[in-house]
Amino acid sequence: MSKRVAVLMGGISSEREVSLSSGKGVSEGLRRCGFDVLDIDVGPDVAALVAALSPAPDVVFNALHGTFGEDGRIQGLLDMMGIPYTHSGMIASTLAMDKSISRLLFDDAGLPTAPGMVQTRSTLGTIDEPDRPYVVKPLNEGSSVGVEIVLETDNKSWSAVVDEFTKYDRVLIERYIPGREIQVAIMGEHPLGAIEIRTEHRFYDYRAKYLPGESTHLMPAPIHAEAYAASLEISLRAHQVLGCRGVSRVDLRYDDTKGEPGDLFLLEVNTQPGMTPTSLVPEIAAHGGIDFDALVTWMVEEAACDA
Repeated sequence: MSKRVAVLMGGISSEREVSLSSGKGVSEGLRRCGFDVLDIDVGPDVAALVAALSPAPDVVFNALHGTFGEDGRIQGLLDMMGIPYTHSGMIASTLAMDKSISRLLFDDAGLPTAPGMVQTRSTLGTIDEPDRPYVVKPLNEGSSVGVEIVLETDNKSWSAVVDEFTKYDRVLIERYIPGREIQVAIMGEHPLGAIEIRTEHRFYDYRAKYLPGESTHLMPAPIHAEAYAASLEISLRAHQVLGCRGVSRVDLRYDDTKGEPGDLFLLEVNTQPGMTPTSLVPEIAAHGGIDFDALVTWMVEEAACDA
């Protein structure tokens, strides 16, 4: 008898459309592999979600992104219901989503992060503008939602930046790291490889991530061999420091402006990486001989609840 897998998609975050795309691809892949698949478009009604998961499936494939998808809340609900689910558990998901906490853990583990500081809605307007260039980002958004880079040559004033970001409870301000965008896929306890992203956009933003033709993916990342090996080591360590399981994606910046091998900086760990046609984890896995169907099957087989 085939396993019954409920695929959670959609959700209530700013990444709803991306999640629907991820969920559609996952659902199709699992059906090709012979699983009994139930698609669930998750909305704001938690009681309706609980009802949709009754009777309980064998496994939940969590294809949600952003708030209530990767911040630990849906994971906690599934733990309470005793339903095994893909990706990281509640605690790791919470830690990874909150960039202020994850940065502290990375720093404590000796992993390289960009210098930065956390500000609240009330304190942001009381500080002087940081030295340019810098990056401002919400502490609990994914898919580069809300991220802004301010360069030396930009005309935008500090007061305009403050006005834009006071809609968030907390923001992270980091020194902008020049160079290249490197991302690493982790599967269990194994880094699958590193990919470089190039785009005409100022950075690898939401449009560059999800619109075909808006970015170029170079796999494997054409960087110095020492730096490539270090990117895998740093990424696996970050995955482990947060207590992640299943599949994750680690974002790094590689500053080679003074020559190679350059310096790597850890940005964040994504515990719910996209599974869309332009997403990086499936592409990195495929380069290593793991096709999409094999990847999602492995994720189902490795599903678990937090103890």
